[in-house]
Amino acid sequence: MDFVILSTSVFASNRGVLAGADGLVSAAALMSANVTVNSSDFSFVSLFLQADIVVKIVMIGLAFASIWAWGIVFEKMFSISSAKKRSNEFEKVFWSGEPFEELYEDVSRRETKGVESIFLAAMREWNESLKAGPKVMVSVQMRIEKVMDVALNREIEKLESKLLFLATVGSTAPFVGLFGTVWGIMNSFSSIAASKNTSLAVVAPGIAEALFATALGLLAAIPAVIFYNKYSSDIARLSQRYEGFADEFGAILSRQIEMRK
Repeated sequence: MDFVILSTSVFASNRGVLAGADGLVSAAALMSANVTVNSSDFSFVSLFLQADIVVKIVMIGLAFASIWAWGIVFEKMFSISSAKKRSNEFEKVFWSGEPFEELYEDVSRRETKGVESIFLAAMREWNESLKAGPKVMVSVQMRIEKVMDVALNREIEKLESKLLFLATVGSTAPFVGLFGTVWGIMNSFSSIAASKNTSLAVVAPGIAEALFATALGLLAAIPAVIFYNKYSSDIARLSQRYEGFADEFGAILSRQIEMRK
């Protein structure tokens, strides 16, 4: 009888151990499933959808700034490259010895760019002064230099347009992203205080959102700074080239004026 009671108690104890083991296995499986689900929620889309409204506004603003900055980058790439190409082609013809009047007629029939605009402005003033008579020729060189300076400045302004936006994005985007980072970390601390739980599952989403905002800020700022510096350097070289052409052409016209006296 004692043996039967002992066997029954051992059997019941074993059933309790097995039930506990099954519970641990189920809990472990549930934790594993939760980890899998949580880890899959850290995609870019999920981070944006789960973010606070303030962080979402920061992300959208940085995304639009980055897209606009890249649009300016490609626009300036083509415009500066076209200005260099047109200047090379025109100077090659200019220094080939073709008469200025024939070159002026050819250039005046198309849209000008770069040194072509400077040459066209100078030749227009030259022709207008010749038509006006000898009295106007006295100060013609000064007027030619002025119109060439105006044309040069206009060409440089066209090339420099919208570069200010790249400079603004490059200087402000990291700080905007930092604002999103601070806001996300504040939300993480609020979640800790509300749940009274310091586990990574509570803190991780807010921190991930914060870091994502920082990444977007850097993604917008780094290319903007790089291309702003590059294009500023390219435009400065083109400006020196335009000034050199204006000085050389002004000297040629000055010689023509002296010969007419």
